[in-house]
Amino acid sequence: MGAHMIACDTDVLIVVDVQNDFCPGGRLPVPGGSDVVPVINRLAGRFANIVVTQDWHPHNHFSFASMHPGKQPNDIIAAPYGPQILWPDHCVQGTSGAQFHESLCVPQATMILRKGFHRTIDSYSAFYENDRQTPTGLTGYLRERSLTRVFLAGLAFDFCVRYSAEDAQRAGFSVFVIEDACRSIDVDGSAEAAQSALQNLGIQAIVAGHFA
Repeated sequence: MGAHMIACDTDVLIVVDVQNDFCPGGRLPVPGGSDVVPVINRLAGRFANIVVTQDWHPHNHFSFASMHPGKQPNDIIAAPYGPQILWPDHCVQGTSGAQFHESLCVPQATMILRKGFHRTIDSYSAFYENDRQTPTGLTGYLRERSLTRVFLAGLAFDFCVRYSAEDAQRAGFSVFVIEDACRSIDVDGSAEAAQSALQNLGIQAIVAGHFA
């Protein structure tokens, strides 16, 4: 990448899951999660188009370890759609943990996309549920607005950001991950795996300083 980029009218910044439960003090804290907030706030001023995603689980969501007797967070179970990591209860609909971080300031966002609200299936990607088949509708929204380049920031890099990047590329968008506007939770080497996966797909990693 060159030294500077200028966001244009066909670019969109997707801010992924910057919610209280993913920040320090939350139910599923990403180390350094709140550090992305000032970076994203600065970035947001460069973009005319912003989408914000929000993890939005029912209280009895299938991905919660509490729903599986004898299981603990980070255990892996076989779901109908493949392996599923179990998580602590988090981002439960209507709770303070599901709210956006209080310092996140992206008032120009034109869409808040809620995901993970189907009880029986988890949803990392902003584009598809974890079955990789059920769309969230984001692809159609971006296409109808003639947006072609997707820039991703938020939490966590190795899960929701990673899968959003992969699906955005699969849908035909040009995709960039703004590395210093993301943090990883890193379960069993997931951060390194995500980095390798994105590199292998040719998805470009940039830093916020690339923006003029």
